Amino acid sequence: MIPPPPVREEATERDRAAVAAQLGRPPRAIRAVAHRCPCSLPTVVETTPRLADGTPFPTLFYLTCPRLTAACSRLESAGLMKEMAARLREDPELAARYRAAHEDYLARREAVAHVEEIDGISAGGMPGRVKCLHVLVGHALAVGPGVNPFGDEALEQIGPWWEGGPCVEVAD
Repeated sequence: MIPPPPVREEATERDRAAVAAQLGRPPRAIRAVAHRCPCSLPTVVETTPRLADGTPFPTLFYLTCPRLTAACSRLESAGLMKEMAARLREDPELAARYRAAHEDYLARREAVAHVEEIDGISAGGMPGRVKCLHVLVGHALAVGPGVNPFGDEALEQIGPWWEGGPCVEVAD
């Protein structure tokens, strides 16, 4: 299953309202919508590397769709990260692709802003561990297939999360 293509669009007030409904709280540090569901709601937002209060925030691509976050959580609970981590240790080619995903993440965040406290630190455990499928899936959706191997694999296992229609209702 190929997910809808990535986008990068300025977040509108409707997008911010949708993300607030998806998260159940006001969103922080949104820069843009990095991926949209076929229903038009944000699936992934791009955030600033430093929150308004000055706190470093390494998660550049934040997964917002509650259906997709729940699916990632189910895969994590089923042990997928442990299996991925074992493959990462055993497969040098996969490790090189995962390192490249880490470097891609760092370059994209650095293009937004340099934050000394998180310099060289990406997210999701990259490049040496598999720590958070939510981050890896968010990265894969934001940049498209072929960049984050574990994000792509998780999306393949999740399938078309969007088929149930919009995950939240947002007034126009």
